[in-house]
Amino acid sequence: MKQWWYCLLVVLCALPLGAAEMPLNMTQGVTDISGQVYNLHMTILYICCAIGLVVFGIMIYSMIYHRKSKGAVAANFHESTKVEIAWTVIPFIILIAMAIPATKTLIAMEDPSNADLTIKITGSQWKWHYSYFDKNIEFYSTLSTPREQIDGDQTKGDNYLLEVDKPLVLPINRKVRFLMTSDDVIHSWWVPAFAVKKDANPGFINEAWTRIDKPGIYRGQCAELCGKDHGFMPIVVNALPEADFDNWLVEQKQLAETEAAAAAASMSQTLSLEDLNKQGEQVYLARCAACHQPNGAGLPGVFPSLIGSPIIKGAVEGHLDIVINGKPGTAMQAFAKQLSAQEIAAVITYERNAWGNNSGDAVQAADVGHFTSNDAATPQPTVAAQVTETATADVNHGTETVTDTANQAVEAVTKVVAPEDLPTLTMEQLMAEGEQVYAATCAACHQATGAGIPGAFPSLIGSPVVTGPVSGHIEMVMHGKPGTAMQAFSGQLSPQQMAAVITYERNAWGNNSGDAVQAADVARQGQ
Repeated sequence: MKQWWYCLLVVLCALPLGAAEMPLNMTQGVTDISGQVYNLHMTILYICCAIGLVVFGIMIYSMIYHRKSKGAVAANFHESTKVEIAWTVIPFIILIAMAIPATKTLIAMEDPSNADLTIKITGSQWKWHYSYFDKNIEFYSTLSTPREQIDGDQTKGDNYLLEVDKPLVLPINRKVRFLMTSDDVIHSWWVPAFAVKKDANPGFINEAWTRIDKPGIYRGQCAELCGKDHGFMPIVVNALPEADFDNWLVEQKQLAETEAAAAAASMSQTLSLEDLNKQGEQVYLARCAACHQPNGAGLPGVFPSLIGSPIIKGAVEGHLDIVINGKPGTAMQAFAKQLSAQEIAAVITYERNAWGNNSGDAVQAADVGHFTSNDAATPQPTVAAQVTETATADVNHGTETVTDTANQAVEAVTKVVAPEDLPTLTMEQLMAEGEQVYAATCAACHQATGAGIPGAFPSLIGSPVVTGPVSGHIEMVMHGKPGTAMQAFSGQLSPQQMAAVITYERNAWGNNSGDAVQAADVARQGQ
């Protein structure tokens, strides 16, 4: 009989002892936290195996030695105080033993303080946007698996649906804090090797962190059912040694300069309809086909067809507006930051001439630049020309980033348009526009209620900046605050938009300052 007990003991213990080599078991990952999570998992597994061994051992022993055929007679008793105490105290002790290591691990997972690098991660249908705070680096990361593999026309690769055009690049041995939000629906950023899985909710900021121990490429995906192409939203992280990461930062700044120079040069290029259609088809398949389908037919009731669409058949300006600025309240995103002027021009040309639309329109990058300039500050054509010249001159003199170029371009517009020529709006108009700008640009950090997130983003309710001098408020919004998550919005918002959002913040949520900031006030301070 002892041999049977020994065999049973070996079988029950073999599972946890060999768990580290099992492909379906949780992996140890490449961070200290992921190691703690793995050890916690194994600890709980051992406890569960021990409980199973005791419970099933007693059950098997009872069935063998206390069966009816051996003449066993069941005892007749009830309300045993000893038994009641035993089955209450023993599980309580077991739960405490499990709760102590679990609590320690959870507390460590939720401590993003003293980070060396902060990255904002924004989910959208269906891509990730990464922004490196204080580094002036941001980019979109989209699925790069060829459409032929997805459609089954080619053999699937080793990293099928887990490959992107631009991976997130992180340094090893440095603490990285993630701030996660969303542009549209709920997403979830999940990289198993880091033990990081955090929801990205629209209008809110969630925090997580990691410190990677080993260089390499680590893959994950969106872990929240976020819509039609939920399965096509992978995450790829390239972890580099610290020196290599610093070199990568330098390369990205040089790349930004090159792209800015190319963007400026494209403004003077005129491409043929054939070249525009060829480039536009590539952009469309990579960026637009997920919703509107490769054949432009869309999905009835969900995504509109582009075949004979009023937007496609209408004025080019309307088509430019919806591609550049998107359409609030729908899945149509703004592509102003995702595509270059040349790519926007090409995809619009393609859409207006594909699938039998045959408009004959050939939209050029200059048209996009002219429309964007008008849309940002409503300048005359001469002003747009001066803005383009300013951006080009900045590039030729070695502008550090595309953001710097945009900031200087907006400042050029502000200087050309005299402050006294800017419109004066009523308090009601400023509050209405300011609320829209706040919801789109500021609420992700400071929350829709203005209450912020304690310890991460300050509250605007009774804030010293909001209740202090207007000039200080304008300065903060225009130029940001170095060393914090507060960005400079002079290159992202027009003077009127900044004036409106400042007015809204100074009068919403009970602040009630009565201040009505005008675009002219912002323009004068920017001079």
